[in-house]
Amino acid sequence: MNSQRPTAILVDDEATLLTYLSDQLATCWPELHILDTAQNGREALAKIGEQVPDVVFLDIKMPGMTGLDVARELSAQTQIVFVTAFDQYAVQAFDHAAVDYLLKPVDATRLTLTVTRLRARLASGQRTDTEALSALLAKIGTGSEPQPSYLQWLRVGAGEEVSMVAADEVVYLRSDHKYTSVFTATAEHVLRAPLAELEQQLDPASFWRIHRGMMVAVKEIKSARRDLRGRYTITLRSRDETIRSSAAYRHLFAQM
Repeated sequence: MNSQRPTAILVDDEATLLTYLSDQLATCWPELHILDTAQNGREALAKIGEQVPDVVFLDIKMPGMTGLDVARELSAQTQIVFVTAFDQYAVQAFDHAAVDYLLKPVDATRLTLTVTRLRARLASGQRTDTEALSALLAKIGTGSEPQPSYLQWLRVGAGEEVSMVAADEVVYLRSDHKYTSVFTATAEHVLRAPLAELEQQLDPASFWRIHRGMMVAVKEIKSARRDLRGRYTITLRSRDETIRSSAAYRHLFAQM
């Protein structure tokens, strides 16, 4: 390590995900010093080259220069943790390359396991296996991995009680700061994840973002009435209340 405290840079094009990961790391790895964050590949390379962190948490899917492009430029002394939306089958390639990864949405248990591995590698001075990493990057870069899978279940709850809600049962989702309210036909649940994170994980053909703070299941839209400002008031199939879209998303209803 380059200092008494381990250091890291977090890279993701979603600011809310950077905040979420930073908060989670503060809990499970309090001695880690997060030097900086970056929201695109070129910015990440510049900051990594200048500050030389021990660890880089690296989002794979970014516009322009991807996380894979960034990884190709890093030295063997930098530990890489890929952050990915790939499903469990696809990430077997990461296991075979002995490279750490986190699935979105980031699970606290998985993050703790990753931190344990990183601590051991940093303490022993273990370097990244560049040959294995190169083979992994070549495989992923050719598009040979399966397509990302979408969330089928949402883990919801309050306090110590957690339950699972099938994505097919969701009527709509509403942002509530760092949390999301999940509405089914008969209940409202709380999910400990921001709406922006969920939008990346839900099937865009099944869930539409209709407002900065709201998504709706397409199959639950019974009717939509447009006002003079281009906003739509939506009547739902499984709930009595109506919800409203913002004018920025009026194109979604153009063919209804």
